[in-house]
Amino acid sequence: MAERKAFPLRIDPALWAAVERCATTNLRSANAEIECLLREALQKRGIRLDPPRPVKRGRPPKEKSDG
Repeated sequence: MAERKAFPLRIDPALWAAVERCATTNLRSANAEIECLLREALQKRGIRLDPPRPVKRGRPPKEKSDG
């Protein structure tokens, strides 16, 4: 999995509340919603990005034992 960049974000509380409402409506985290909004904004400006790779979820596969 590609490493993700973490950074602090200072944001107006009203804007943050709107992002959280949108995220809840779309069944996403606020972080995922911000990422989607940024991708949409860049796409509107003609900047193409590779689609995001899905995050693997759940338990890792069991290791096979030789015994």
